[in-house]
Amino acid sequence: MPNDVGHEIADALGTLLKRSARTQLYQRLTEGLGEAVDEVTYPVLSGLARTGPRSAADLAGEIGLDRSGVTRRATRLEDAGLLRREPDPRDRRATLLALTEAGEQTVDTTRRRLASHIEASLVSWPPDEARTFARHLQRFVTDGPFT
Repeated sequence: MPNDVGHEIADALGTLLKRSARTQLYQRLTEGLGEAVDEVTYPVLSGLARTGPRSAADLAGEIGLDRSGVTRRATRLEDAGLLRREPDPRDRRATLLALTEAGEQTVDTTRRRLASHIEASLVSWPPDEARTFARHLQRFVTDGPFT
């Protein structure tokens, strides 16, 4: 394997993970889903969908925000009926954030939009190459430097 493959992947990941790239994608995914759902609140919804109910502090670490940022976003989402606060069964003093059914439906909509967006960007690829890419990307995420 050439020595520069690591640099090529690192450069591609750098582009993929840029805040501006994520913001643009989140704007597309959340368009028309209501005032509370936008590129700012999307990470809270998405994070809860991945992790299940979490405290604001735990979710903050998962999605790369501070606790107060999660709390502010959660309040907007709670007011819109997309998440709820519930007692933590392990600590009666603590509160967990959890998606409501409407929140789960919103996340499902954004995930379908994301899948469609990805598939549209791969339309010019031969189907076998797209499937191979998907399989290798999953392997890289599972076995790569992020684990």
